[in-house]
Formats: sequence, C-alpha cells, structure tokens
Amino acid sequence: MRTALVIGTGLVGTSAALALAGRGIQVHLADHDPGSARTAAALGAGTDEAPEGRVDLAVVAVPPAHVAPVLAAAMRDGVARGYLDVASVKGGPRRELEALGLDLTPYIGTHPMAGKERSGPLAATADLFEGRPWVLTPTRDTDTEVLNLALELVALCRAVPVVMDADAHDRAVALVSHTPQLISSMVAARLEEAEESAVRLCGQGIRDVTRIAASDPRMWVEILSANPGPVADVLAGVAADLDETVRALRGLESGDGDKRRQGAEGIEDVLRRGNAGRVRVPGKHGTAPAAYEIVSVLISDRPGELARIFADAERIGVNVEDVRIEHATGQQAGLVQLMVEPSAAPGLSAALRERGWSIRQ
Repeated sequence: MRTALVIGTGLVGTSAALALAGRGIQVHLADHDPGSARTAAALGAGTDEAPEGRVDLAVVAVPPAHVAPVLAAAMRDGVARGYLDVASVKGGPRRELEALGLDLTPYIGTHPMAGKERSGPLAATADLFEGRPWVLTPTRDTDTEVLNLALELVALCRAVPVVMDADAHDRAVALVSHTPQLISSMVAARLEEAEESAVRLCGQGIRDVTRIAASDPRMWVEILSANPGPVADVLAGVAADLDETVRALRGLESGDGDKRRQGAEGIEDVLRRGNAGRVRVPGKHGTAPAAYEIVSVLISDRPGELARIFADAERIGVNVEDVRIEHATGQQAGLVQLMVEPSAAPGLSAALRERGWSIRQ
C-alpha cells in the first residue's frame, strides 16, 4: 500500500490516518465537514486535498447508517483499488450494499475494537489500535487483493486481525460493547437526581461502571439503530436476571425465614455466574486474567509523583501489571493501586515503605 483515502475524519478515521501517515503512506482525507478534514490534516494525518488518481485503499469511517451510501458513491467513482469500512456493525451495511446491486469483490467490512469516550479528530491518536482486535468479515466474493490490503492496514496500525462472519460479529459486539454502553448509561442516570451527599461517596466501583457513560449519545443512537435486535436479545437476558435479583432482594427484606434463604441463594447464584463470566474476559496478552495482588499507596496530587512511584517499582525490580487510581473526595490526594504478581507484593510493599511511601492495607 502506498496511498489511501480516509473518508470520515472522526476519532477512528483520523487515528487510522495518523497511523498510516506515520508509516509513510500518502493519506488523503475527506469529510462532509471540510473543517474536520482540515483539523485532521493539521494534526499530521495527511492532506485534505483530493487524490489525483486512484488510491490503493479507501477507508470509510462514517456512522453505520451512512456506510452504504458513502461506499456506493466511492465505488461508483472508482476512487480506489480496494474499499473497507470501520463501522461497529457489519451485517446491515453489507446487505444495504448488496441491495444496491454493486460488485462487492473489492470491498471488505472491518471493525477495529478500539475507541474512547471522546470523539472527533482532536481525540485521535496513532496508537489507538495497537494490540487491539481488528475484525475482518470477508465473504466468498471478497477479492484476495482486498483482503491483503485490509490485513496490511491492520498491520500498519499494529492491531490484531480477527476473521469473523458479519452477523456473528454483530451478535458479539451486542454482548461485549453495545449492551455495556447502555447499562453503564443506565447506572450513571441514577446519579443525575441523586443527593449530593450520596454522589460525594462515589468510589472506584462506580467510576469503573460509569466510565463509558460519558460517550456521545448521538453517536450511540446511530450505532444502536444499526444493531437493535442483537442488543435487545442480550438486554432481555439481563432484564430476566434483574427481575430475579429484585425478587431475591425482596426475599432478603422479608421476615419469612424461607424467603430470606431463597433470596440469599438467588443473590449468590447471580454473583457466582458473574464470577464465572468474568474469568472468561481475556487478560494481559489475551491470556486468562491473572489473580494479582494489590499494593495500595497513598499519593499526593503533585507533578511527578506517579512517575516517581513507577520508577521506584522499577528499581526494586517489580513489574507493575496494571494500575488504578482512586481519587480522594475533597482532598489533594488519592490511592494508587499497583497490581503485581502475588509473590512480588510483600517485597514491593516493604521496599516502598523504606522509600517513604505510605502503604495502605
């Protein structure tokens, strides 16, 4: 690949363009909002000037509802040797393209499993896709050259290719992406009218659950409108669990011994099933999640403190596998939770104490 045209300069499109441009590809940028394309170009993602001839690959990075018409226009104009889209839904756009009677041999549907709560070109980064799955949904009609171009794009973005059927992909993202977005928003919505005294008690748990609730509602309406059935199916299962959990909690509330026992069993059942599901979420390097020990360190909100604690851990020879920061309400301090191999935790705690850090149990 030597040249590419990125149509749509939001978060994903601009991030892909930055990655390609950074690896020597001549990237042309286009957007229905010329200002967005100019912004992406100013960030170093390419040029907002139209290509003089056919490019090697056209990357369509527009919302699912617009994929088919934008792709159809590009294909009819013959702007590229190969075409792909990066929308988060795959089955619907492909069926729309088939209904238009287009030759789909030069097209492949793809979806990089990466994103942020923020949108737009200013949120883009060249490393957005590094180490992340990038789904490819070829069919028997997909030209081998186009599949190779898509694989080259994934490699240049340092992502990990995953080949799936389009409809299987849509069912999968309904479970692992679209439903979590809705549930996160539902939990966050409980906070809107909550008493200030309750909100001040927010800790890491509620922050984790509601992080993605900061996402752009308009973007998510477009995504969910393109995949409503599979998402509704997953939510129906969640709703059944919620009904059972409410009944179990009401049983615990009851003075009846049998109802309380059944309620406790019901709560334990959903928690245990949650444990079993959580174990299946891939951990570091795609392996099963490891059981890390947490070393909690009190840290002040001063420049350089976080870098200093990581530097101390490095000098001790301990690899920090993961990290979380829990901010203290109303104080210029917080807790840094360093997740390490269990065998390394005692030595790390002792060594950090010797270096003046305040360790919390």
